[in-house]
Amino acid sequence: MKSFLVAFPVLASLFLVAKADVVEIPTTSFNSYTDLEKYWNYLYPWGSDHNGAARMVGSSTDHSHISVSNGVLTLKATPTTGQPPSTANPKPAINYLSGTIYAKDQITVDGTNAKGYTVSGEFIAPTAKGTWPAFWLTAVHGWPPEADIGEWKGTAQTWFNTFNTSSAVHSTIVDWPTDGKFHSVSATLRTVAGSTTDLSIAYSLDGVHKATDIALNFRGAAMYLIIDLQMEGSSGSPGPTGTTTFQARNVQVTKLTS
Repeated sequence: MKSFLVAFPVLASLFLVAKADVVEIPTTSFNSYTDLEKYWNYLYPWGSDHNGAARMVGSSTDHSHISVSNGVLTLKATPTTGQPPSTANPKPAINYLSGTIYAKDQITVDGTNAKGYTVSGEFIAPTAKGTWPAFWLTAVHGWPPEADIGEWKGTAQTWFNTFNTSSAVHSTIVDWPTDGKFHSVSATLRTVAGSTTDLSIAYSLDGVHKATDIALNFRGAAMYLIIDLQMEGSSGSPGPTGTTTFQARNVQVTKLTS
């Protein structure tokens, strides 16, 4: 009886540790360049170009467009001329140099090791015509899946998007505060009872639930987490003639184990 009483708390503690959620990216990842480079990579996973008018610039020795200070990430877009067109479809003209980062750890909800993920952050987002920042998940292999946890397309609104196919997308559009202060967006991805292929994604703005989507065939699919400041494209053109900034802080990625 004595040994049982001693062992039981130990077993209980081991059980609790095994079931604990895991913070994969802490809110301190923008505290310094050492922290940034521990958890994030510069540019897109595929390089400097995507589907907008900005070419991404940044490295461990070039922080002109990707910088951190006092826990805040700042992505900066500046007008440019004389650049060759984007190498990514639809190969738009490059009118800006800007910044993007993506997480070193990929996000995969497999239902075993990870029952879900919560991805959140606080942002000051530009909303002028021609500014196209986003906080999003996209497939490592093929496309979709894609989930936009926050996408701003040249208006004082943010979009929560779930792409099930290239043409089947569910979007929830909500007003974005224009007070110039940080506001939070988050998405919680979880397995769906009875499904071996799908996930649910619950989107929130400033802690208030805004939508829950069923994400078809997202289960088991590895995804990149990206923070970028694209320009023009879906946000319209011409874009700003001066400098544009997109700021982020308290970004956190938590793997849910139960």
